[in-house]
Amino acid sequence: MRPLGVVSGGTRGIGLSFSRRLVKLGHRVVALYRDDALAAAAAAAELGEAFHPVRLDVADADAVGAAVKTTLDAHGPPTVLVNNAGINIDRPFLQMSTEDWRRVLDTNLSGVFHLTREFAPAMLRAEGDSVVVNVGATTGIRPRLNGANYCASKAGLLQLTKCLALELAPRIRVNCLIPGMTETDELVTRFRLDDPAARAAVVAEIPRGHIGTTEEVADALEFLVGPASRYLTGQKLIVDGGQFMW
Repeated sequence: MRPLGVVSGGTRGIGLSFSRRLVKLGHRVVALYRDDALAAAAAAAELGEAFHPVRLDVADADAVGAAVKTTLDAHGPPTVLVNNAGINIDRPFLQMSTEDWRRVLDTNLSGVFHLTREFAPAMLRAEGDSVVVNVGATTGIRPRLNGANYCASKAGLLQLTKCLALELAPRIRVNCLIPGMTETDELVTRFRLDDPAARAAVVAEIPRGHIGTTEEVADALEFLVGPASRYLTGQKLIVDGGQFMW
């Protein structure tokens, strides 16, 4: 039987490229998504019977517990868990509501806690080693304006990655994949990349001379889940074309 991969936020953008790559590598994929049913249906039509979209808000601990039980009953334990789901709600700090803060932290940080806590026992009981990849952000290291909630969530994720790597060793490797500027619909809108001048300004800051593609980020995922990284855990892998060099 094909090994199982679970990808949160796995039906759009970078997450969809992760799902595609895992299917290409021979995995069955359970792709979790929150609310874009059309994107999930399109991904299912593209990827076929190896791909199983499941609607789930990872911020809801009870819903995560139920969905994980259903997944384990239907598919068995995953050998790969990719914690990719994340949201932005940007506001100046003094205008940020408690709900703005909680929603982002609950999704980007607590969602990783919920999913990994529920899957890890079955992964530890299974034969062979398993891999958890947490998807971070450069703003977890370098702050930006109007994103205190998002930056805090991604900074916390870096430390959570290290704690999980310690506590789940040696059977489960846990690393953090940090994409830089990556060509997605969300990024194009956020940074006005359909404006040639705005795009040129961004590209000028990237030594590799182009905005990253989702496939290039998926290349890094393939490395982290494969045997070439078997001695790597508790680390961050920054895929940003050299923009920050942290």
